[in-house]
Amino acid sequence: MMILIIDLGNTNVKAAVFEKDTLLDVVVFEKGKIVSEIKKILKKHPISKAVMSNVASISEVKLKKIQAFVEIIFISSFTRVPFVNLYKTPKTLGVDRIALAAAAVSQFPHKNVLVVDAGSCITFDFVTAKKEYLGGAISPGIQMRFRALNHFTANLPLLVKEEASSFIGSSTKESINSGVVNGVLQEIEGVISQYKNKYLDLTVVLTGGDTNFLSKQLKSSIFANQNLLLQGLNYLLKFNTDK
Repeated sequence: MMILIIDLGNTNVKAAVFEKDTLLDVVVFEKGKIVSEIKKILKKHPISKAVMSNVASISEVKLKKIQAFVEIIFISSFTRVPFVNLYKTPKTLGVDRIALAAAAVSQFPHKNVLVVDAGSCITFDFVTAKKEYLGGAISPGIQMRFRALNHFTANLPLLVKEEASSFIGSSTKESINSGVVNGVLQEIEGVISQYKNKYLDLTVVLTGGDTNFLSKQLKSSIFANQNLLLQGLNYLLKFNTDK
């Protein structure tokens, strides 16, 4: 049985095909092309069901067109989860963070796990060895920081991320890049250190669009898995349908 996972981002969609726990295919495309791209995937793979996250970001017309092709199961804050959710405002907990916590419990049982998702935002999500989701943190992602510096000032340019050659920027461009990139690296290292001080046996997983860029620059011992969110959504489907 093949499952289609549809993760709706702000501008792009990431669609993945799973057969049980095996990831067979991943396609990334613009949100405006979602109907035609899903059609292509369904022609290529014998999909039995689909899982969709962040359904509020797609129009009802497009959603109905996709539902005409395949049965869709929606993940929300009301979905049954494989952990104890101790978040004080569970209804406001994003589907992406729910899926990441589910993936952490699935892939690292009986471990204290900190998931760092470096995408549009940087989120930190923590699950204890007792399968308790405690929460975490949310901060601006790399590109959001570059855009903020450009938007809220008169003269600072909009840059594309690069590895900082030195933490001391010798030009405006280098200073911005150092401030953003080194700032994010120090933030992640600092948060990991905070958790390690309280939870000695800590597993750290880095995921999200900036995984490859950041993983080689971090000093902390981490697992890098760019597809953790997709795997979490797949696990949530299994958890809610397997008897």
